[in-house]
Amino acid sequence: MTLPLYLGLPMWANQDWLGSFYPRHAKTELLSDYAAVFSSVEGNTTFYSGIPKQETVAAWASQAPSHFRFCFKLPASVTHDQRLTRLEEAWAFLAALAPLHDRLGPTMVQLPRDFGPQELPQLEALLAAWPRHLPCAVEVRHPDFFLKGAAETALNRLLITYSANRVMLDVRPVFSTPANGHIGLAHAQQEKPKLPLHVLSTAKYPVIRFIGHIDKTINKDYFSAWKARLKLWISQGKTPFLFVHTADNRESPEMARLLYNALATEAQLPPFNRFPGEKQSQLF
Repeated sequence: MTLPLYLGLPMWANQDWLGSFYPRHAKTELLSDYAAVFSSVEGNTTFYSGIPKQETVAAWASQAPSHFRFCFKLPASVTHDQRLTRLEEAWAFLAALAPLHDRLGPTMVQLPRDFGPQELPQLEALLAAWPRHLPCAVEVRHPDFFLKGAAETALNRLLITYSANRVMLDVRPVFSTPANGHIGLAHAQQEKPKLPLHVLSTAKYPVIRFIGHIDKTINKDYFSAWKARLKLWISQGKTPFLFVHTADNRESPEMARLLYNALATEAQLPPFNRFPGEKQSQLF
């Protein structure tokens, strides 16, 4: 089953969500509860931990329903340490995820901030050999890819040629005000690259990473234009993936619900399910 839009968060396990998104005394295996609400998730852990163990993948497979989509990140050892010059680990990574191949959204290739135009041949080598049945999305962070010049044109042509999706990182909300002493906001502004937003779908699965502010009103204002674009892509037969972050991610489940509900009526999306923590609270 393919959904018109996949909605997710940066992770499914966060201690700050106990007592709000999850019940206060939630079980340790949270993925099944998460997947009852959200249809996708960013697999950020694999960026740091590398190839997951067989038993770990089996556990994920047992908890995720058939409609759910994982969007794992290629390990940093491939993208940052080796800079796509050695691809054996990339193929081993995809092979380890074989039990989940029917539930993979775009695997994300997050490139270093200094991975520039001169290294596009390495990216092409990766995309040319990428398994055709598995979607891929590329997130670039080098400033030259945001100047609307020759470098960006070459990148976009490369992605279109190999049906790879360009990740659209929307950091406008989080940089819209000074941190003013808010630790979470200050950390987000330090961690995220301050790059312009270029809205372009280069393949079937547009990927948006929306990095929200601590102020919900600011987030709703910046998300307003996304509603029309997401509706357009859905009407064109594309399947967008929307991942919602907030500055410290404590409020990301609620923010995702607010943004989804703002979009649902216009795009005729199914209703949003209640949080597992809210369902339990009704029992008492």
